[in-house]
Amino acid sequence: MSVEILMPALSPTMEKGNLAKWLKKEGDKVAPGDVIAEIETDKATMEVEAIDEGTLAKILVPEGTADVPVNQIIAVLATDGEDVKAVASGSSAAPAKAEAPKAEAPKAEPAKAPEPASAPAPVAVAPAPAPAAAASAHGERVFSSPLARRLAREKGVDLASVKGSGPHGRVVAADVEAAPAGGAAKAPAAVPAAPAAAPASVAAPSASAVLEQAKAFYEPGTYEEVPLDGMRRVIAQRMTEARQTVPTFYLTVDCDVDALLKLREELNKSAPEKDGKPAYKLSVNDFVIKAYALAFQQVPDANMVWGGDRYLKLKHSDIGVAVAIDGGKGLLTPIIRKAETKTLSAISNETRDFAARARNKKLMPHEYQGGSSAISNLGMFGIKDFTAIINPPHATILAVGTSEQRAVVKKGELAVATVMTVTISCDHRVMDGAMGAQLIGAFKAIIEKPMSMLV
Repeated sequence: MSVEILMPALSPTMEKGNLAKWLKKEGDKVAPGDVIAEIETDKATMEVEAIDEGTLAKILVPEGTADVPVNQIIAVLATDGEDVKAVASGSSAAPAKAEAPKAEAPKAEPAKAPEPASAPAPVAVAPAPAPAAAASAHGERVFSSPLARRLAREKGVDLASVKGSGPHGRVVAADVEAAPAGGAAKAPAAVPAAPAAAPASVAAPSASAVLEQAKAFYEPGTYEEVPLDGMRRVIAQRMTEARQTVPTFYLTVDCDVDALLKLREELNKSAPEKDGKPAYKLSVNDFVIKAYALAFQQVPDANMVWGGDRYLKLKHSDIGVAVAIDGGKGLLTPIIRKAETKTLSAISNETRDFAARARNKKLMPHEYQGGSSAISNLGMFGIKDFTAIINPPHATILAVGTSEQRAVVKKGELAVATVMTVTISCDHRVMDGAMGAQLIGAFKAIIEKPMSMLV
């Protein structure tokens, strides 16, 4: 029996991906573990391996195709003993023409694993109701994207009555948005489910409506439309969600970093050479990462993330470091695992490696998922102070400004000190002001006495 190859969910936030390249062509033999394609997710470019053996009979989604929904059929594999030409001709008319591959639903189950993220949840719920509703109206299955199924539930649209404009007649989100609300009557069980999720999304205007509203303010020819890529789209969704759902308070302190700068200079001068170059070159950010990690160990009750009806209290300080993608195309936050146990030189070298691979979108999911908290440092851009948006499920994020000389009062006398302003954003569901103050106070104490990071 032929096997349908689906667009996999390669990250918790992935709803769509770009099929960058096919590494196998039609007619090629495929064995389990063979790399068959490259997929661009919202975070990285990743390889997709085959899990079945057979012959690649038909490629349904050509390379270079953007915004392919998760779980869409992208190719069909003919198993041993099958007529490859027959499988190819059968799949070209309608992908997944045979109902038998409904057993393919379990194959998509790995995409359900990252259920805490907001996007995949509708994908897990939708496949069963959507085909059932279509079958009741026309006696045949309706193929649709996960986003289209979610929008259909929210608008009360019967997918069986919508003409699909996607590949092979698949119903996509734009088709549902264009369809009149209501449509064929829904099963009573489906109606109560909608109000819980609908109010926020139904009240919000569609992307096309927002675009038209924005364009109304500008003369044609005075602007250029730049479509969102996958990463920027996910950033927009998650940051909007964070602003709407996370009750945040902010705490700011000034840190005297003269001792830190002096120690940094001494350590860099004494760095041993490796292959004709210094084995490490410490930055201020390396000290910030280490100090932040140690602060969480001193205030362990702050080392928690939000879990809906409970907290997850973490044992180690896994610190994320925001890295901007060149050209303002987004950012990634690779995680320095167990940062409290690592030397400054190890943190420095690991951070540099992560930053280089992040800019090329070559990080693996486990390298940027999870973590205790994150650091956003804009000091290198001369920013004095700012606040950063918490990235759920984190309960905190530290915003670091530039180090600059300022007039300060020491022991009743005016003096000059190098001062760095830091602001911590805290999720009030996880901690109160006093605990947040303890955490940033511990950070300040460590950063102002940097020798403590060496023992």
